[in-house]
Amino acid sequence: MVTLWSAFTARERRDIGIYIFGIMCYKFALEYYNGAFITLANERFPTSSKYTKVAMLTGLNSAMQCVGSILIAPLIKRLPTRTVLSGAVIMFGLISTVLLICDAATGGKPKMANGGKTKYGSWNPNGLFPIYVISGIAYGMVELIRRVIPRDIVGGDVIKLRKMDAIVHVMYEVAGTIGAFTSTSLIGKLGYNYSSIPSPILFCTAGLVWRFVSDHRTTVRASLADEPGLSGLEKEDTKKSYMHSIWVGVRSFGKSFYFGLLLVCSSRKYIWLLPGYSFALYGHRYLENGLAPIFAKQILGVSSWSQIIVGGSNFGELLGALSVLLFSTKISTPIPWLRLDALALNLVWILPFIKVTKGKVAGAWRVAGCFIPISYGWAAGDVSLAAYIQSSLAKIENIDPDVSALGAVMAFLYVTYIVMYAVISSVLGRWVDKQLVKKVAPQDILKKIGGIQFSILCVIVLLATLIPRGALSFNPKVVEGANSIEEGDEQEETPASFEHDAEKKSSIDLDHVHGHQLNKMTHGNGNDKLAQSSL
Repeated sequence: MVTLWSAFTARERRDIGIYIFGIMCYKFALEYYNGAFITLANERFPTSSKYTKVAMLTGLNSAMQCVGSILIAPLIKRLPTRTVLSGAVIMFGLISTVLLICDAATGGKPKMANGGKTKYGSWNPNGLFPIYVISGIAYGMVELIRRVIPRDIVGGDVIKLRKMDAIVHVMYEVAGTIGAFTSTSLIGKLGYNYSSIPSPILFCTAGLVWRFVSDHRTTVRASLADEPGLSGLEKEDTKKSYMHSIWVGVRSFGKSFYFGLLLVCSSRKYIWLLPGYSFALYGHRYLENGLAPIFAKQILGVSSWSQIIVGGSNFGELLGALSVLLFSTKISTPIPWLRLDALALNLVWILPFIKVTKGKVAGAWRVAGCFIPISYGWAAGDVSLAAYIQSSLAKIENIDPDVSALGAVMAFLYVTYIVMYAVISSVLGRWVDKQLVKKVAPQDILKKIGGIQFSILCVIVLLATLIPRGALSFNPKVVEGANSIEEGDEQEETPASFEHDAEKKSSIDLDHVHGHQLNKMTHGNGNDKLAQSSL
């Protein structure tokens, strides 16, 4: 860490320190807010439709993050990045107060002010939908800007960007792990409806702190140019109307998805990215947003303990990202990490059989321990795969002026994940609700939606790692891609709509390319994980 820190100038260290303090406040606020929302939904929605609505809630929130990133992109071209970031996160803080105000206005009280008993307001639980949808837009705004501002702090130096992202990511995950664990204590003292009280304060603190980051707008926003669906904005005249810029973003996003579909699905070199990335990301999201709440509520009897389980998952992600950093020279491709990720998914079979006592928090800590290796494998696979995607696409440029190959692939993979999660989680949620109404044991439910589903995902991801040329060995030195394909082969494998540009060089760290996407989208995860790509 000392070596990383000494690579920056005094001004850069000051700005990075301010940024890290703000990002940790932001992450704490996000964990408290998302944790309160999901556990509150788990408590307030009726049993007959509980998990159907929880799945819809989280799916819509993720989808709205795309909308938020498109809405905010034109502002980055017109105003200092720090100003836009500060405004967006303060707006997030204001949105996070809506639920608190609604509950207080309709008779709700904090647990500690009501004799230790939770008292909800008389508001309709379906009111969670518009609040969480709007907060998804704000979340997408912040997540996009958060990936652009590092270039303002340290300039276009790739080495500095990666070192900064490594430091920021470690601190970000530390805050995420602590935030998830302490969220349970807040719920115990304040109740599900008031445990997010620190969120508005912390969001606004982050926004105010980020106002003190130095304003250096001379750097080129190359990272925005490769943001999925937003590259067309880079070529727009900043004097044109805001609505016109938004239309350009929407149009570019549509083109990105189409060209990404064409590139990924027409080449053996890229087709394995679909299960390796989108399917694996879906599994990770369902692990935290689907299985953890069901286990906490139906087996342990306390919804808030799902945050303890998520805390274990966050810690596993931190260890996974650090492992890729430490073993980057010995494990040079994402294949071994993806195989570890696939095999670790089978640990979900522990959930139906683990010995726990209802009402005892020790059971939540045991499950959190089980989630550590599962999320370790996912994070390591996600980080290494992100680096592979950038390197293998660095010399491919789409002939369409609005879309980059890198942005197109990431847009396609992320939209595929969004659709998968929205559809599959809703179908499974509806099935779970029906089984609970029939009084089926939660353990039997977890065998099917956990064990069987994740074993199928394991097989799919493992098979995907056999597709690229050179990937049959246990730890291949190179696989089909930027480091192993000759120029002639690359042209032959690439669809006609993409051209090989031998002179093009990518100086963009993938963390800045990912933008709002991938990441801990719903629980503050995932895309949070995007900073991992720089490792």
